[in-house]
Amino acid sequence: MADKTSLSTIIVTIGLLAGCEQANVYAPPPPPKVSVATPLQQGVTEYLEFTGTTRAVASVEIRARVAGFLDSMHFTPGTGVEMGALLFTIDPREYEAELAAAEAEREAAEAQLKRAETEYARSQRLYKQKAGSEADVVKWLGERDVAKAAVLRAEAKLERARLDLSFTEVTTPLSGRVSRNLVDPGNLVGEGEPTLLTTVTDFNPMQVYFSLNERDLLRAYELYRGRVEQKGYDPSEESDRRADIRLYMGLATEQGYPHEGTLDFAESEVDTSTGTMQLRGVFANDETPPVLLPGLFARVRMPIQELPEALLVSERAIGSDQGGRYLLVVNSENLVERRPIRQGQLEDGMRVIKEGLLAGDRVIVAGIQRARPGAKVEPEQVDMASLSASALRAAAEEKNAKASPSETKTAKQDGQP
Repeated sequence: MADKTSLSTIIVTIGLLAGCEQANVYAPPPPPKVSVATPLQQGVTEYLEFTGTTRAVASVEIRARVAGFLDSMHFTPGTGVEMGALLFTIDPREYEAELAAAEAEREAAEAQLKRAETEYARSQRLYKQKAGSEADVVKWLGERDVAKAAVLRAEAKLERARLDLSFTEVTTPLSGRVSRNLVDPGNLVGEGEPTLLTTVTDFNPMQVYFSLNERDLLRAYELYRGRVEQKGYDPSEESDRRADIRLYMGLATEQGYPHEGTLDFAESEVDTSTGTMQLRGVFANDETPPVLLPGLFARVRMPIQELPEALLVSERAIGSDQGGRYLLVVNSENLVERRPIRQGQLEDGMRVIKEGLLAGDRVIVAGIQRARPGAKVEPEQVDMASLSASALRAAAEEKNAKASPSETKTAKQDGQP
């Protein structure tokens, strides 16, 4: 009887174990959820982008042009000055004396000339009356010509004396910002060489120099020629060549390209050592104080053509590996596909896709780390426009605005003002 009971227990136990094994059968996990969006299709302007350096439109070194002791300084370092403004005065007494001596020498030369002309006229008259010799006529003719030359020499020395005296007042030849004084009053300047006293820099407008590589140069030149033919510009006219090429610039700390200018110069040939051509843009800089300073790093972009139906995707959706840039796209069967792309410029946080993408493709924009090419996913449709930088910024500001009342209430509860 006991044996039958043990046998029954074993049978029941085996049945229970079998039931447990059926309950642990492997079930595959559900497909990962990802967010997808179709590319944003809109017209954009295609740009070429460069890095450059700002440079003042004009800068002049103010030097002592005559020797002497620096008498006084008439400006505040680091301020604006107008053209012709007096900056320094060199002791003028020595040059005033030289001017007086030169004036006296001219008067003496004029007196000699007057005497020689009188004697020459007298000798001619006597010679015609048979009362004088021909030698006297020739003599006083020579004396008159020598006296004329002496007058001219005296006038030149007088002009030089006036010029040296004027150089004792050191003025600026242009309007701009004056630097600090490099020599203090009381020092001897201009002895042996023109002493550098200060510099004056004109900041308005500001120039930006940058380089264009050969490939972009040929492309831009081709597009420019087409635009010239289409709009009927005359390339020989300077106004037509400059007014049609706009430039946009941004500094290292600025968002985007807030400064607008024009291209006003390009070298006549490509530098064979670098394969680039140097270009120059001009930008207005009339704010006070000026926004642009010489020597700054600048980001420059130049529009080259309009793309009426460009495809744009969020910058976050683009991946990169050894094969290059790519996007992950969900097909009609919800399978992930890897699409190699050729990307363009950035527009408001959205990247222009030039090749590798169609207008109706569903691009994975969130959950990329959970998606694998060839694997199935569960897509959730979102709007690509909501992922632009401006849209994300507006959403963040709205969120902060909604959170501010509760923060104010919490602060009051904590006893904060």
